[in-house]
Amino acid sequence: MNSRELLVETMSELMWERGYADTSPRDVRERSGVGQGSMYHHFPTKRDLALAALERNVADLLPAASELDGAGDPMARIEAYLARPRDALKGCKVGRMTQDPQVREDPVLLAPVARAFAQVHGSWARVLREAVAAGELRDDLDPERLAHTLMAVLQGGYVLAIAQQDPGPFDDARAGALDLLRAAAPSTPIDKLDKLDKRK
Repeated sequence: MNSRELLVETMSELMWERGYADTSPRDVRERSGVGQGSMYHHFPTKRDLALAALERNVADLLPAASELDGAGDPMARIEAYLARPRDALKGCKVGRMTQDPQVREDPVLLAPVARAFAQVHGSWARVLREAVAAGELRDDLDPERLAHTLMAVLQGGYVLAIAQQDPGPFDDARAGALDLLRAAAPSTPIDKLDKLDKRK
């Protein structure tokens, strides 16, 4: 790994751990072992380095979300994505940046974050439309709105886990999301008959 890549990877990790505001160029140099001259040769400012690190974090996030766009049964892909192992106490590499005021207030730094969430939302909406078309979810559901809901559940789960320093709330949030999706499956004729029988 060359010095530029090492700097980007180190900044990426530090921003994930501490945020942009609480990460200094000195922190990056000390952890990476890259000298000041080399650092400023590649990245004249902290902001330049942060932008490269954000792009790295986005690149790490999107391949996981692309699992939603794969082949096969839509609900199986959704279940696999929700069950994928995650470090809940570290939070989402991209989502945590929205909590950093210096990132939120800088349109250049915020752009990759917004772009990443737009792409993930697109993946969610597509797989949910497929699930509706396959009869796995009711056709009165709005895939666009449901995509936002599921993304909010995951991001909120991270926040709760970090606040309590316990991955349990995150695991419960994604299990609850799956419960709600299963409850949104259309009723089959047999289900309807069962309900009628119970009313008698």
